[in-house]
Amino acid sequence: MFIVDCQVHIWAANTPERPWRGSGQKAPGGRTEPFTKEDALREMDAAGVHRAILVPPSMEGDRNDLALDAAKLHPDRFAVMGRVALDQPEDEALLPGWRKQPGMMGLRLTFKREWAKPFIFEGKADWFWAASERIGLPLMIQVSDDTLPGLKMIMERHPRLKFAIDHLGLVPGKKDEAAVALLPEILKLAKLPNVSVKVSALPTASSEPYPYRNLHKYIRQTYDAYGPERMFWGGDLTRLKCPYRQAITMFTEEMPWLTEKDKELIMGRALCEWLDWPLPAGA
Repeated sequence: MFIVDCQVHIWAANTPERPWRGSGQKAPGGRTEPFTKEDALREMDAAGVHRAILVPPSMEGDRNDLALDAAKLHPDRFAVMGRVALDQPEDEALLPGWRKQPGMMGLRLTFKREWAKPFIFEGKADWFWAASERIGLPLMIQVSDDTLPGLKMIMERHPRLKFAIDHLGLVPGKKDEAAVALLPEILKLAKLPNVSVKVSALPTASSEPYPYRNLHKYIRQTYDAYGPERMFWGGDLTRLKCPYRQAITMFTEEMPWLTEKDKELIMGRALCEWLDWPLPAGA
C-alpha cells in the first residue's frame, strides 16, 4: 500500500540566528531538540511511509526554507504546505509563483483564538482567500471553536478554494469525546465539496491503548460524511506517544469496515490527487 503522511514537521535548533517564537520555546510534542529531514526519513522508512507533506511548525515563524530544502533533495519523498504572513498583504505578489517553488504544493494556516479573528471576521485576509482561489492553491487549516464559524463562511464564499481541516479539529490538550467536540460542526461542512479533512494525530486524542477503539466511531462518522476521497491520513509524527507504525495500522488493520480501496485512498492516494502530486510509476 502506498502511504503518504499528510503532516510531518521538521525544524532546526533554537538559536539567536534562528530563534523560535512563543513563550514556551518548545517544538511539537514538547521537544527541545531539532528534528531534521534525516530524522523524518529514518522514521518513515522504518514505518513503511513512502511520502510525507512537510508542514513548517509555527514556532519557526513563517519560514519555509528547511522544508523546501528537504523537498528539493528528496522530491520523491517530500512535498511542502508552506506558510505565509496574512498580516502582510504585499505577500499577495508571492502567490502566483507559489507552486513554482520545487516541492511547494500549497499553504497551511494555523488559526488559534484571538489573534486569528481579524483575519477571519474583519476581512483582513480577504486578499488572501481571493488570490488563493484564483490561483488554485490548496489550503490546510487548523481551526478552533471560535474561528470555525467564520471559516465556514469563507469556505462558502470561495467554492473553488480547497480546504483540508487539520486533525478532525481536535481540541488541544483534550482526550476522547472532549477532543472531538468540534466534529459535529466539521461533519456538517461535508456538504461543501471544496472541504476535506485530515484524519491525523488521532492517537494523541485517546486515553485508551492501541488500537484506540474509542475513536473509531468518530472516524466512521467522518467516513460516512466525507467518503474516502476527502479523508487524508496523517501521523503528525513528532507529537505521537506511540510507535509511528501503530498510527498506520490503526487504519490499515483495525477497521474492518474499510475496504481495500478505501484504505488505499485514505492512506495516500486521495491526498496525492487533491494536491495534484503524481504517483510514481507502479504505485
